[in-house]
Amino acid sequence: MFEQFLNTDVSFFRVEVIPILVVLILLEAILSADNAIALAAIVRSLPDPKQEEWALRYGLIGAFVLRVVLIFTATWVIKYWQFELAGSLYLLWLAGKFFLEKSQDGHDAKHPVRMADKLWQVVALVSLTDLAFSLDSVTAAVAVAQETWLVLIGGVAGIITLRFLAGLFIKWLEEFTHLESAGYLIVLLVGLRLFIKVFSDSLVPPEWLMLSCIGLVFLWGFSKREPLDDVEAIADPK
Repeated sequence: MFEQFLNTDVSFFRVEVIPILVVLILLEAILSADNAIALAAIVRSLPDPKQEEWALRYGLIGAFVLRVVLIFTATWVIKYWQFELAGSLYLLWLAGKFFLEKSQDGHDAKHPVRMADKLWQVVALVSLTDLAFSLDSVTAAVAVAQETWLVLIGGVAGIITLRFLAGLFIKWLEEFTHLESAGYLIVLLVGLRLFIKVFSDSLVPPEWLMLSCIGLVFLWGFSKREPLDDVEAIADPK
């Protein structure tokens, strides 16, 4: 696929692909929301806002590199169900770790669950989580796409969208009581869908049902807001 991309003539920049490109970028922006809330929740493992910023920045750089590698190797990755199994087990582990620790310690919006202790660990979690989220969609897109460069631009658009959305979610996670749990519940749903797909495509829930469930989880996540005084205390602890 890499050789095919290099040998593609510049004539691929034609007018008729512009609407496709616009739709692809818009879809990436819309579908990045579930990924962004998960990444924001992971980044909150770090107590220092400056470290959160660095973790998100370097984590998304790693995520971009892994996405590009996935795009160019997707036709090979598709042949091996073990990749999807590994991605699904990772997401299920991540969600399970969160809910187990939450149930034991009774965390809330003011005291988020710490998924890792060190900056490099959080960076690795951000990169791997994005890769697991992208595994199904990127391989499917490459399998049907006529233009590899369109998939690449879509991946770039997705990473840029993630950068802005994750930054917003980091702030919202301090304001909404259920939003952190909603993020990991979405991780659980995506992990279960990928796990089911490993064994039987016919059992995989349709896309509209999956998006509806994620939408309901988002509504629940934004259903309860922290009191203003508590939010200010979190933002400016003294």
